[in-house]
Amino acid sequence: MATGWAPDGAVQDQIDDTIADAVNRARHAMPKGESAEECIECDESIPDARRKAVPGVKLCISCQNMRDKQPVFTGINRRGSKDSQLR
Repeated sequence: MATGWAPDGAVQDQIDDTIADAVNRARHAMPKGESAEECIECDESIPDARRKAVPGVKLCISCQNMRDKQPVFTGINRRGSKDSQLR
């Protein structure tokens, strides 16, 4: 693949950086601390099994599923087109 002035392996470097960023974002988003007994969004009780399985959990399964369906904007565009760079 022709990459212009980019060095060999630049595309793979972008892929690797994108994956590393996603892993770091997921690690930082993991709950920490003591688990809540009630969901912070709907006030339903969180089952003991969930609180033991996920330390620091603050949401019930239903609310967590709804939150997981929302898109996540990373703010980084590593594949910007030439048009977007000229704006």
